Amino acid sequence: MVWLLPRPLLALLFLATGGVLGHLAGASIGLPEAGAMLGATLCAGSAVALDAWRAARLMTWLRGGQELDAPRDSGFWGELGYRLERALRSREQALAAENRRLDEFLSAIEASPNGVLLLDAMDQIVWCSVVAADHLGLDAKRDLYQPITNLVRSPAFVAYLQEGIWREPITLVAPGGRGSLQVVLRQYGDGQKLVISQDVTERLRAEAMRRDFVANVSHEIRTPLTVLAGFVETMVNLPLTEVERARVLKLMQQQTDRMQVLVSDLLTLAQLEGSPRPPADRWVGVASLLHRVLGDARTLSAGRHQIELTEPPDLELAGLEAELLSAVANLVQNAVRYTPAGGLIQIAWHGKLDGGGEVEVRDNGIGIARDHLPRLSERFYRVDGSRSRDTGGTGLGLSIVKHVMQRHGGALEIDSEPGVGSRFRLLLPAGRIRSRSDISAPGHDVAGSAA
Repeated sequence: MVWLLPRPLLALLFLATGGVLGHLAGASIGLPEAGAMLGATLCAGSAVALDAWRAARLMTWLRGGQELDAPRDSGFWGELGYRLERALRSREQALAAENRRLDEFLSAIEASPNGVLLLDAMDQIVWCSVVAADHLGLDAKRDLYQPITNLVRSPAFVAYLQEGIWREPITLVAPGGRGSLQVVLRQYGDGQKLVISQDVTERLRAEAMRRDFVANVSHEIRTPLTVLAGFVETMVNLPLTEVERARVLKLMQQQTDRMQVLVSDLLTLAQLEGSPRPPADRWVGVASLLHRVLGDARTLSAGRHQIELTEPPDLELAGLEAELLSAVANLVQNAVRYTPAGGLIQIAWHGKLDGGGEVEVRDNGIGIARDHLPRLSERFYRVDGSRSRDTGGTGLGLSIVKHVMQRHGGALEIDSEPGVGSRFRLLLPAGRIRSRSDISAPGHDVAGSAA
């Protein structure tokens, strides 16, 4: 309050000075008292006018945007302007800091894979993240302050919103049938609501695949186990001749082999999915690989098919030999199984203009309908289940091939036509193919090359 004390003293000084000067001026004309009063009034009026002018300057600054500094006056109005300016600047800084924190918070929400929607007490959209807008088919800016039920018309969502007690999330079909959403509501503040959406399409698909996988494995193993149990019961309860016993034991051996193949394929798939990608510094000769497959195919065919191999070029593939051999062998074995006796099976290597290449297995067998082609590499998917089991297939071979190709940066492509035949291609990138003539070039390590 020290800055306030000079104001009454200054007013008294102005009155006294004006009175003295007026008294002296009035005495010269014989009216000292009138001169004193007039002088005091004029000085006091001047002081009030100056004070009013300073106050007006401060009020003008306050009514404006306060971008410029407050008037730099002395005394009361200068001190008041300084303090007001400091308070305003401090408030502006605090507000700017709060806005920065709010922007950072909203940016963090925007970075979340989950959608966030804020509703007021009237269920109108107050704020919407980009992800939530995509999930619910909204416009994050245009739809602000619109009732959510006017925009999201799913009956399940409307009923859930109006329920008022949100203990569990609900699952909805995304707008346009683009997947599945899980939505949860929470209340906060004075009737306001927080809506969180999550795309659970892949999770639900994975859960369905796991359920199907368990069901398929159970079915595949249960069938041979049932057969084995029946044979064991037969051998225990019935007197069998040596010929009958030998026949039963042979059938039991077949079912045991079938289960072993199934378990082996399952373990192979688990290993492929759980192990790191194969290194790019271990090389396998294309010719030796395809000749091994050719020998195994002719053994499996036992002369029932014409199997041809176009002599491959002198190339090497980077990867794991066991996996690459398994992929090609699966294709050739399928061709042998599903091509009638006397049919033609061709194995060939083709180079690509981009430096990549492909292993092609072509047959003139029974072929596959086009609507089955996209699902052939799914686990346990069979075009004809009974026929596949008769030929000894587990329904996992093409799934193994697809995983091997993905691990080597390649792909599996299938073309087929019923009654005409099928063509399976293993596409490999240029980075995993080299010519043997390049091995001796500078910068190549021949230590890991296949002989």
